Amino acid sequence: MEGLTPDPAAWGVLTGFRDATGEWRTASPHTVAAVLDALGADSELPVAGDAVVVVRTGQRPVIPAPATLVLEDGTDLGAVTGRLPAGMPPGYHQLVREDGVITRLIVSPGRCHLPGGLRTWGWAVQLYALRSARSWGMGDLGDLAALAGRSAAELGAGMVLVNPLHAVAPGEPQQASPYFPSSRLYRNPLYLRVEDVPGAAALGARLDALAAAGRELNARRLIDRDAVLRLKARALEEIWGGFGGDPDFDAFRAKEGEQLERFATWCALAEVHGGRYQEWPEDLRRPDTAGVTRFRAEHRSRVDHHAWLQWLVDRQLAAASAPLAVMHDLAIGVDPGGADAWSWQEILAPGVRVGAPPDEFNTAGQDWGLPPFHPWRLRAAGYEPFAATIRSAFRHAGALRVDHVIGLFRLFWIPAGSSPADGAYVRYPYGELLDVLALESSRAGAYVCGEDLGTVEDTVRTEMAQRRMLSYRLLWFETDPPERYPRRALSAITTHDLPTVAGMWTGSDIDDQRSAGVQPNLESTAAIRERIGALTGLDAGAPVDLAVETLHAQLARAPSAVVTATLDDCLGVTERPNMPATLDTWPNWRLALPAALDDVLDDPRTRRVASLLRRSRPGTTDSGTSAGAARPGDAP
Repeated sequence: MEGLTPDPAAWGVLTGFRDATGEWRTASPHTVAAVLDALGADSELPVAGDAVVVVRTGQRPVIPAPATLVLEDGTDLGAVTGRLPAGMPPGYHQLVREDGVITRLIVSPGRCHLPGGLRTWGWAVQLYALRSARSWGMGDLGDLAALAGRSAAELGAGMVLVNPLHAVAPGEPQQASPYFPSSRLYRNPLYLRVEDVPGAAALGARLDALAAAGRELNARRLIDRDAVLRLKARALEEIWGGFGGDPDFDAFRAKEGEQLERFATWCALAEVHGGRYQEWPEDLRRPDTAGVTRFRAEHRSRVDHHAWLQWLVDRQLAAASAPLAVMHDLAIGVDPGGADAWSWQEILAPGVRVGAPPDEFNTAGQDWGLPPFHPWRLRAAGYEPFAATIRSAFRHAGALRVDHVIGLFRLFWIPAGSSPADGAYVRYPYGELLDVLALESSRAGAYVCGEDLGTVEDTVRTEMAQRRMLSYRLLWFETDPPERYPRRALSAITTHDLPTVAGMWTGSDIDDQRSAGVQPNLESTAAIRERIGALTGLDAGAPVDLAVETLHAQLARAPSAVVTATLDDCLGVTERPNMPATLDTWPNWRLALPAALDDVLDDPRTRRVASLLRRSRPGTTDSGTSAGAARPGDAP
């Protein structure tokens, strides 16, 4: 960029920000220069281009040049000059100019789907941790179906929030973190209930032996995904060998099209060359090369196998989602060497990683190792990578939790070789991204919760409220009592990244942090303990079970549309599922619940928490016959 003076603000680069404590932090010139370099800022201003126009339903902007308007369903409305015609349906349309330039026209309702009078409760669950007597070493989609069915029928729950089920690279070692996926377009076949796969019964005694070995893994508290993979892969390979085709599979592949074909091809390639595409032979590092075409033809059966696995996951997820609304969790990004990065490498910014600046609970900041979307190239692509990701996340979902929703507004970019303390924020075209989110939410008939924790600008929550998105409120962080929480929110006590109730109440989480090599924030922890002591009226020596019950009784007073509880808290688990800023010093994403699914749901402690939350939700009853029922016209 020698001799050029790109304007950081014009490229969306913020030279400073106010942190979680209210202190103003200025990005160093070196950081700003590195971020501009990652953006390819070789001119004073970025090129806007004619790639996309995003409008709200009922808006009729002037079209800059005459064009033919073609609707998403292929209907040709003929030439358009001046303003867009009235009555444009929501969707992804095209404006085709005489010179051949095509502009994507996105018409959005502008606001997300939100059921009238939504007021319900449910569990927040790490699915891998939720093992039953039928599990093969980790929780699966059959367990999700059982949890959903029993929670709806017996406990009156109206939803369940699960960890991201995104796909990871095939083979060993299996990626444990749900927030470091190979692809957000597809899901992890490790969650399959093998016995429920069509054709599994034909294996007979061979399946029985594999199932028995899988269930032996349940005796271990730590989940061994590699051992689970070896057993499930053997069974699934043999079932695949006897698969004679299915019209439903053919329809699934036809609907998914090139997107699924690319993903399945990447999986087949990863089996041969490993899970980082940058380390593959040169002619395989891009999805559109002759080398990839040859590989696909030579390994057709393996590509078909991975497509088949996704079809199986889709079937089982649909069944598991039938009893109540499943809220899926959308990770903030993807593995830089994975399937999505391989497919969309031109739209990801090189040489930077996504993270978070230091805050009160993560004093060193966080580096998530994820490559960010390049905001200008994403717009030039008509937002299709983002739209496809959101669309996939809504599949079989009653709701969607958008992890780190502020990433739709701005993301914290950390240049290679720098620490999270030396990053800078980059702005995104949040208005258009939220319009795409609203369009997909409306089409799916699923509501949206944005995880708006951490360093959050006022604009974020203002926009979320206008878009009918739920905010995310945690008792650990809120200084107001639960009865003052907002109605348009999902409220809970804690999350997977924070202390459990038992860990906080007993102080064992402080010891866990120290043993994991993390410097705990004693001042913030003491403040939280003081607040919850005042809130509950319990002295510090009160039993954990009483603290859990009393805190959930307080949470139940929140007017929020949704409240959730974790099964970890019901069982008095002291360890948190994930310890941010650690790798090998804490068993992140590997801790199973200390009891089997049926025992968890039969546990009196679980039943007491469920009863507390159920009684606070209009439309829920002791029998659970109308969990989460909405009252028309009572939108929060």
